[in-house]
Amino acid sequence: MYRLVRSATLQGYAETARSVGLDPHQMLATVGLPRTCIDQTDTLISASAACRLLEVSAAASGVEDFGLRMSEKRQLSILGPLSLVIREEPTLRDALNSMLRYMSLHSEAVLVNMEESADALVIRMSLVVDHQAHTRQADEMVLGSLFQMLRELIGPHWQARQICFSHGAPKGSSNHMRIFGNRIEFGGDFNGIVCASKDLQAVLPAANPEMARHTRAFLDSLLAQTSHTMAEKVRRLVYSLLPTGHCSVERVAGQLGVDRRTVHRRLVQEGTTFTRVLDEVRAGLAVNYLRMPERSISYVAELLGFSVHSAFARWFRGHFGCSPSDWRTADVQRAQGLVQTGQAPERAWQDLAINATQHLSGRP
Repeated sequence: MYRLVRSATLQGYAETARSVGLDPHQMLATVGLPRTCIDQTDTLISASAACRLLEVSAAASGVEDFGLRMSEKRQLSILGPLSLVIREEPTLRDALNSMLRYMSLHSEAVLVNMEESADALVIRMSLVVDHQAHTRQADEMVLGSLFQMLRELIGPHWQARQICFSHGAPKGSSNHMRIFGNRIEFGGDFNGIVCASKDLQAVLPAANPEMARHTRAFLDSLLAQTSHTMAEKVRRLVYSLLPTGHCSVERVAGQLGVDRRTVHRRLVQEGTTFTRVLDEVRAGLAVNYLRMPERSISYVAELLGFSVHSAFARWFRGHFGCSPSDWRTADVQRAQGLVQTGQAPERAWQDLAINATQHLSGRP
């Protein structure tokens, strides 16, 4: 699926690019985005192109936290109509539930869910982009934006229990520490924010339940106009459930409120199966995880839902034609070769991911 986001996602890009010596319009042209998209907020643009823009900008400027810098001054208003209902909800719990329900109206690529325990709330964030483009910069931009929005809702002095990034630590993390505080974990299982459960009960000062009701009705009408297929719904849930180790067709069906036979029938009608969707998601995530040298092959297998390393190795060889360790070695060598010739390093692994996912989906 070709995923789109509102061009508001690039708010602050031009200023950040100029501050590190880049020509924003030239960089936009590099990834095929129109120069007008940084001046307008409601233009729909490719999520993958937006991710590539941040990655090439970080590489060209040598600024590791380019995406994070874009998020620092962001406010709820960046979410457009969605921000109206979030502001008017009575508590943070209600505001987050509305954010989860309507986020696809702002971005088809951002997947957010909440896991609540006795004393903690985990807000997980995933980016679902075409061809598994690099997302490190976009991950930091989105998570930084979410952190700023939570502070806007709860209060400027609110602190998270922990900020979690799945990618490795940067060479310098002073900006991360300044923005988030010292409770940051790099190289974790997911991208997200851990809060205290009591934060969910925080009363929002601007709450107006009647206004929230009217705004929800409007947003529901917009949602009704969208047409997510069963395959896309299943794909988004697989992204969410795989890291938990409990991703099955029964679990997906339960979250969709139907039985597994209904999921199977609808997927067959759309020309696919649960196994194929699961393999497509795993192929993309495998590429991302293997690019992180600090993660062992066994750990990658666990993150992808395989109980043993050997099962992952067999699956990987069947879809990529080599072992995970051989792929990782070849990826590093190809990336180094492309850098030496002046080409974009992301092509070193992206081509393999595209070939694998096209094979799994039956595309030529």
